[in-house]
Amino acid sequence: MANPGYGKRSTPDQLTRTNHDFAHLPPREAAIAAYVDRLPEGADISVKTLAKQLPYGQCALRTALNSLQRAGHLRRGRERLESDSGGSRWITRSWWSRTARDDAWWAAFTRGDVPEPEQPPDERARPTRSRAHILLAALGRTAPVLSLSAADCAALAPLVEEWFARGATEEMLQTALTAGLPTPVHSPAALLRRRLTDKLPPEPPPAPRLPRRFLECAECGVPGRPEALPGGVCGGCRGERAPAHPRTPLPAPAVLARAGEIRAAMSLKRRERTPA
Repeated sequence: MANPGYGKRSTPDQLTRTNHDFAHLPPREAAIAAYVDRLPEGADISVKTLAKQLPYGQCALRTALNSLQRAGHLRRGRERLESDSGGSRWITRSWWSRTARDDAWWAAFTRGDVPEPEQPPDERARPTRSRAHILLAALGRTAPVLSLSAADCAALAPLVEEWFARGATEEMLQTALTAGLPTPVHSPAALLRRRLTDKLPPEPPPAPRLPRRFLECAECGVPGRPEALPGGVCGGCRGERAPAHPRTPLPAPAVLARAGEIRAAMSLKRRERTPA
């Protein structure tokens, strides 16, 4: 495992692991990617550590990791963490994705705005019951006096969704709804509505601020904006020349003032060199 703040960090919304995840890569890169993918969170995936575990030298591993970065599986960079005391510090991160991501996805991830995974359309897909509806319908198995109709479940589901939105778990909900039931229960739906309303947990604290991130070039390691690192490589390492920026001419008064300053400075230097 790496020191705190370093090591492997998996990105969200990855596809389920299969035996063909890295079939699009050359054999060496595919073997290294499969090994890194199965390492736990926080594992040291530096070149020196991997060279001790894999039958490849450091140069070969460095080349392979750069190839994985260009293929969209790996990004290395820096992330600023905010502390509770109000301070902050920059730490090194190595983000790993089993699912190959394009440059637009990595740019959105760096901004803290992870795109939602696209769901393939399925005309045969039938609407499914919500998590809240399923929980309400199953209450009768735990407490038969709380058996509900389909209409009751549909009417109470929005109240249950509010509990989920505030961080409640299914176990918390089941305990709150079934503990200490009166005898007899004349109206299960009315009783559950009252409990869902009166025992509603407080709103969760505000979400922490999104971290600031910078990605690094796979070749030279210089940090930069994600949109300037297509494939994880900066323009300089791709052999691109920096665009020429034409000078903006200064307005006439500014030109005259600057010329006067230059003449005054040259005159002062000549007087200093002239012997008294």
